[in-house]
Amino acid sequence: MFAPSPAQDRFNNGAVLVAFRGRLYAQWQSSREDEDAADTRVLYSHSDDGMHWSTPQVLAPPGSGGAMHSNGGWWTDGQMLVAYVNVWPSGFQSGDGGWTEYLLSSDGVHWSPPRRVAGADGAPVEGIIEQDPHALADGRIVAAFHTRPGMIVAPFFTDDPLGVSGWRRGAMANLPHAGRMSRELEPSLFLRRDNGGECAVMVFRDRDSSYRQLASESCDRGEHWSTPVLTTMPDARAKQSAGNLPDGSAFLVNAPNADRLRVPLALTLSTDGRLFDRSFLLRGGDTLPTLRHPGRYKRPGYHYPKSVVWNGHLYVAYAVNKEDIA
Repeated sequence: MFAPSPAQDRFNNGAVLVAFRGRLYAQWQSSREDEDAADTRVLYSHSDDGMHWSTPQVLAPPGSGGAMHSNGGWWTDGQMLVAYVNVWPSGFQSGDGGWTEYLLSSDGVHWSPPRRVAGADGAPVEGIIEQDPHALADGRIVAAFHTRPGMIVAPFFTDDPLGVSGWRRGAMANLPHAGRMSRELEPSLFLRRDNGGECAVMVFRDRDSSYRQLASESCDRGEHWSTPVLTTMPDARAKQSAGNLPDGSAFLVNAPNADRLRVPLALTLSTDGRLFDRSFLLRGGDTLPTLRHPGRYKRPGYHYPKSVVWNGHLYVAYAVNKEDIA
């Protein structure tokens, strides 16, 4: 989708997909050289066939006055496209956390001015949205925010079809952690049918370096969640992407490696949402190119996958070595 020349932004990561009005859209964060630098901006591209992509355009410019912008993902009600932009007012490295703004577009070209994402009380939500909201069968949207001060993950839900207001915090006890960052981070979500009902399962990156995923579930439409537990799913301590195929099967896209190396990139399936027992290699070490450009926190691997089902196929976007978007 995008491979920078030496003259272009050489750090790119966090690719997120959405389908809107017959097109596939991708957004990611981009900077000249270093991850989470002050010059970070949000780019986006579109495709009519999933193979050929438009020249990236700027969705959100770099922040000013010490603030940093990063991409927060997408949502759509079918009529409007919502682009979330995360704002870190004192930069990511400060550890203070931030908030989320949104832009609206009816055509994927022209965008509204940014506004703050709001809670059910009308006040802005004090947290950074994770890039992976999901809709329940009744249309309720379930997601997670990393709340401030710091980054303490919490499930949230809203009945606003646009996902820009009405957000409420779900009840979940975080695992013990030190400092202003929770042990659970950067979750994704899939749905599971249980005794005729619907349960949402949120899977997390484990900051405690177990190299396994954490998981929590809610069977009351996202209002109450179990305390996260350590699963047996290997994970290279990174973002992942979960969801459901049209037949209801749950899927997980991650780097199932019990170490830091984010290789391989794999798709793992489950019929019942409990036992994930079929895995397919998407990318392995034999297809990993050499890292071309140095930069802070850049390293070999397939980073931060996100996915969408579109036109009968599952599309997965990811960063290669935190420099190419594929």
